[in-house]
Amino acid sequence: MNVFKYLKEEINTIYQRDPAVRSVAEIIFCYPGFHAMLFYRVANWFWRNKLYFLGRFTSHIGRFFTGIEIHPGATIGKRFFIDHGMGVVIGETAEIGDDVTIYQGVTLGGVSLKKEKRHPTLKNNVIVGSGSKVLGPFTVGENAKIGSNSVVVKEVPPNATVVGVPGRAVGQQKDDNISALDHDKLPDPVAKAISCVVARVVELEKEIQELRKKAERT
Repeated sequence: MNVFKYLKEEINTIYQRDPAVRSVAEIIFCYPGFHAMLFYRVANWFWRNKLYFLGRFTSHIGRFFTGIEIHPGATIGKRFFIDHGMGVVIGETAEIGDDVTIYQGVTLGGVSLKKEKRHPTLKNNVIVGSGSKVLGPFTVGENAKIGSNSVVVKEVPPNATVVGVPGRAVGQQKDDNISALDHDKLPDPVAKAISCVVARVVELEKEIQELRKKAERT
């Protein structure tokens, strides 16, 4: 891809997904996610051409300046957006599709010490909320959304919304707005389970009271 065309596409992506941006100059000089992707593209070129030390060294420099650690061996598609970005870690065998958005503190990590595919694959249009950990060599399907601080350790179906520790799918619906992740509207499966238990306890207490009254009358 032509360098200028790539830069224009990256800048347009940030304009589309970050309402805080005010100018191109602000993106070029003040957006660590933008800088991290530039470092990654160079490091990845070195890596693919078997210049492994240069790839790792370039990645390390990018980590120093941005607080975002992307292994040069990772595979990242087009229009990838890292919002804020501090503390983001993307492992060597991670695969990321097109139009993916992740927020600060996200880890795409591995759970194996073997030299194999050990990091997750994120399909197109996935959104990963801040502080989330996606750990293991499974697939997160297209249009899936992962709520903040979730820990995902198994496959996520397309169009699903995942929350909690460990992550649980709480909905599955196609959303045309690929940049939307309304955390205030995400359901809480733990709170729902507790509510069901409390409701059942109330019912049992009523039954016990009725049985006591019947026993007293006899």
